[in-house]
Amino acid sequence: MTGRLRNLGLVLAVMGIVFMAAGAFALIKTSEGYTSLNALSAAQNVKLSYNEQGQLTDRGETAGAEAIMALLRDDWKYPVNAAELDPNDPVVNTASEYMYQMATITYHTLHSTQTVVLPADVTAADGTVYAAGEYKFDVDGRYWSAFNRANPIEAAAREKAWTGTAHGLIANLGVGTATATALQLGLGIAGLFAGVGFLALVAGFGLVWATRVQVETAPRRAFQPTAMPA
Repeated sequence: MTGRLRNLGLVLAVMGIVFMAAGAFALIKTSEGYTSLNALSAAQNVKLSYNEQGQLTDRGETAGAEAIMALLRDDWKYPVNAAELDPNDPVVNTASEYMYQMATITYHTLHSTQTVVLPADVTAADGTVYAAGEYKFDVDGRYWSAFNRANPIEAAAREKAWTGTAHGLIANLGVGTATATALQLGLGIAGLFAGVGFLALVAGFGLVWATRVQVETAPRRAFQPTAMPA
C-alpha cells in the first residue's frame, strides 16, 4: 500500500510539473500578445481626453463623456473597468478604453444632424413625392438598420451618418477590444494552469514524503523462534 501511494505521489508531481510548464507557456504567449497590442496602440496614438481632475471629457466637457459612458454601460451593458481608464496613460490600449472610444464614435453618429440635398423631385415606391431641395435630418439615435430606405431623405442621411470611415473605425476598435479581452483570458488561463500544477506538485511530493517517513519509522518485528514438533 505504501509503495502504491508513493507511486501516486510521483505521478502527481510529474503532472504538476507538466501543468506548470503549460502555465509558463501560456504566460509567455500572453505577454507577447500584450507587447504587440501595446506597440500597435502606440503607433496608432489614439488618446482619451481627461481634465486636470483626471475626469474623462468629450470635446472639453465632462457631460459629454458621461453621456458616452451611459451609452456604454446602460445601453450596451458593457462592464467598464475603471482601473483601465488611466489619465496618466491616455493611449487607447485596454478593453475598456477601446470600448469607450467605440462608444464615442457611435454616440456622435447617433446624435448627428445630416444635410440632404435632393437635386430633383423623387417619387417613393408608395407614391409619396419628395420635392427637390435641402433637408436637415436628425439621426436621433438610429443605428444603420433603423433607417427607412424607402424614404430618399432617410436613405441619403444614413449614408452620410454611418459612413465607411465610421464603420471601419468601429470595426477596428472592436478587434482591439476582442484582442485585449482574449489576452486577459489568456492571463487567467496561465494562472489557472500554474495554480493547478503547483497544487499537484505539492500533493505529489507530500505523498512521497509521507510514505517515506512511514517506511523509515515502521517498527521492526522481533524474531521469535517457532518450536518444531518432535
